[in-house]
Amino acid sequence: MAVKRIAVLGAGHGGYAAAADLTARGFEVRLHARRLETLEPLTEKGLINVSGVQEGAIPIALMTTSIEEAIKDSDLIMMVVPSVAHETYAQLLAPLLTSETPIFVNPGHTGGALHFVSELRKAGHTMPIKTCETVTLTYICRKTAPANVEIFSYTKKLKFAAFPGKYAREMFDLVKPLFPEITLVSSVLETALTNINAVFHAPAMLMNAGWIEDTGGEFLFYRDGITPSIGRVIAQVDAERMAVAQGLGVPTASFLDNFYQAGLTTLSAKQSADISRACFESEPNAKIKSPSTLDHRYVHEDIGYGLVPISDFGRLAGVSTPTIDGIIHLISEMMGVRYAATGLTLEAMGLGELGLDQVKRFVEFGE
Repeated sequence: MAVKRIAVLGAGHGGYAAAADLTARGFEVRLHARRLETLEPLTEKGLINVSGVQEGAIPIALMTTSIEEAIKDSDLIMMVVPSVAHETYAQLLAPLLTSETPIFVNPGHTGGALHFVSELRKAGHTMPIKTCETVTLTYICRKTAPANVEIFSYTKKLKFAAFPGKYAREMFDLVKPLFPEITLVSSVLETALTNINAVFHAPAMLMNAGWIEDTGGEFLFYRDGITPSIGRVIAQVDAERMAVAQGLGVPTASFLDNFYQAGLTTLSAKQSADISRACFESEPNAKIKSPSTLDHRYVHEDIGYGLVPISDFGRLAGVSTPTIDGIIHLISEMMGVRYAATGLTLEAMGLGELGLDQVKRFVEFGE
């Protein structure tokens, strides 16, 4: 089956980018947002103004707050939402989905497809379901105004997996025409443990907390905020992530290798083994400012739905993660949120009662 009609669920940076880019490339897009005020800047003219890899005012076929309208007759449902919204969308979709329409979690970050399907089951959906995910968003992009988005680049060599894994080739062949840069990897455990956002956003937010609160984020997050000392902490977080992957028997690569492969830094920066330099030389991220507050997805998502599941996978594999656990603890104290309890645990991914061999079977067969 070739994809022609796509329901894009979520109207943030990535949802705007996907709606504009895919429409410009000939697909019919239905853009969904949960709140009318999110769409109001677009609905007067029915357009998204895009710059970067696409240019112009792009008319979107449908923009709606009705989930039923968005997914009706769609060939693919693409969730372009933060991990914290997976539960909400599972509840909205559970009574509407059939086993015919595949779902693309873009991005999955750490365990996104597993979490989404687990929430679907909790919401009463019993039919077989085919899902897939990329480890991070398919675009480097930012909204620049209420009706405008700038797409700095497509994410390169983007790791892609399916859940259940037995549908991997089918799902890869379905999504590849939309995003030619995706590369099929072993399983959603591999995509889960390649979440570079959690590896560098979480330490950088913790260690820049005073600067963020004092200036309201008036600095370039990647160029100014990831200094050599912060880069060394990121390297330790990354070493623990790779140890967890090894303990699970999952293929992995270093942060610097993944950052370079995604087209986010220079070869010389990668070869220097200096994470601070790699971030400074990240041209796609060069203009991106810091969050203006700690109340941001770089904290809530990249701690609760990034580092927490990596730590839990570590316990499953018998691998300690002291730096990761320390960052979770400190940010929990800063924010007054118990991320280790409220975040994406193995139980929330539907894996809580399973041993390692059972997890691998579940990831492959969905049962």
